Amino acid sequence: MSAAIDLAAGVSGSLGSIGYGLAAIGPGIGVGIIFGNGTQALARQPEAAGLIRANQILGFAFCEALALIGIVMPFVFGR
Repeated sequence: MSAAIDLAAGVSGSLGSIGYGLAAIGPGIGVGIIFGNGTQALARQPEAAGLIRANQILGFAFCEALALIGIVMPFVFGR
């Protein structure tokens, strides 16, 4: 039991890094989906390139905002 407590105490300094790593998984997947589907949409309808690209940039901005929130939260709730 004491070894587990010592291990947890050693990890507590880097919990913010671990939390951000986990928080970055979602936006990373989201960005991949956005640009993958955008590329498919551009291949299917090249005449709608302007609208598709605008929607891609908007979706990318929202995903990156989630990543930035994930990096700020350990600082906000840190001790």
